[in-house]
Amino acid sequence: MTSNDGGMKPNEERAFKTLHIRRIWLPVVIGISIVFYLFTSGGNFELTHLYLIRRADWRCLLLAFLFIVVRDLGYIYRIRVLANKELSWQSSFYIIILWEFAAAVTPSVIGGGVVAIFLLLKEGISLGKSLAYVIVTSIFDNLFFISATALGFWGVYEPIFSSISDLNISISSGLKPLFWLSHTLVLTYTLIMLGALFGRPKLFRWILLRITSIGFLKRWQRAAQRQGDELILASKALQGRSPSYWLQVGCITLITWIARYLVVNMIMAAYVDLSFVDHLMILGKQIMTWTVMMFTPTPGGSGMAEFLYKQLYEGILGNYTLITNLLWRILTYYVYLILGVIYLPRWLRKVLIGQDQ
Repeated sequence: MTSNDGGMKPNEERAFKTLHIRRIWLPVVIGISIVFYLFTSGGNFELTHLYLIRRADWRCLLLAFLFIVVRDLGYIYRIRVLANKELSWQSSFYIIILWEFAAAVTPSVIGGGVVAIFLLLKEGISLGKSLAYVIVTSIFDNLFFISATALGFWGVYEPIFSSISDLNISISSGLKPLFWLSHTLVLTYTLIMLGALFGRPKLFRWILLRITSIGFLKRWQRAAQRQGDELILASKALQGRSPSYWLQVGCITLITWIARYLVVNMIMAAYVDLSFVDHLMILGKQIMTWTVMMFTPTPGGSGMAEFLYKQLYEGILGNYTLITNLLWRILTYYVYLILGVIYLPRWLRKVLIGQDQ
């Protein structure tokens, strides 16, 4: 990542630009503006709705917080497992918090992959291993998404599509095609990456170079070569890993994603009575939300997340929609902007000038 003359390559410069505290303002402004617009344009907004926070079942909110802790500890433990314990707990904590910060200040379609590689490199992990760990993380997360959306083949999501259609909201007509488009794209990408990483990375590199040798694609040939070289490095870094290694990573991924989704369920359960079927419907709607947010151009899906929450859950929550929407985004999104502001300077001191406080 760092050139011999002390300068920075483009990816490192990009990582530094992403890891900048000033980037927090855009998602905050977008999110708050959308929430304000949604709840004032409807004509039924009252300031007293904010005071409804006092009516919460604090046991459910405590569970929501617990699931957030479980999710983050799961991510921290997963990166340590992936790195074969080469990373300390402290380093793993910094990597996950700053990775979440990077994801929060970049569009969902971009994510924080480049930043994650940069973080791992600065923590002493080799380039090949850093690439491998980030790619594997993406693959396992995608496998969860593929498994969850595949339930649609058995009609599991049809009642949810129907309920959304009954609301007559603007996203209802395009949600089902987008859902299956996302499933297909993620499945295709994951299969390609699995084949390239664990099968024939050199063949994948050759195919990329052949494709980009076509006239109008030649401008991307150097990027394709770099991508192919990186996959070969990553593939070599993962050779010889045992089945128990992959089982651990898979189990941790499953736990973290379940915990991630249950946060919304617990926040809503703190204010309204939910049946078991209601909980399943909420989980299904969160898959829908994830599907749409994959294509959201705003940082961390800011704005779109708040919009979808109101549209999908207002029928269940009524006057509690505003306060639960705010609680959900504060606990699962804005908190990582705050943590980024707190821990980014500490991490920079730690890795760049050898200090840690």
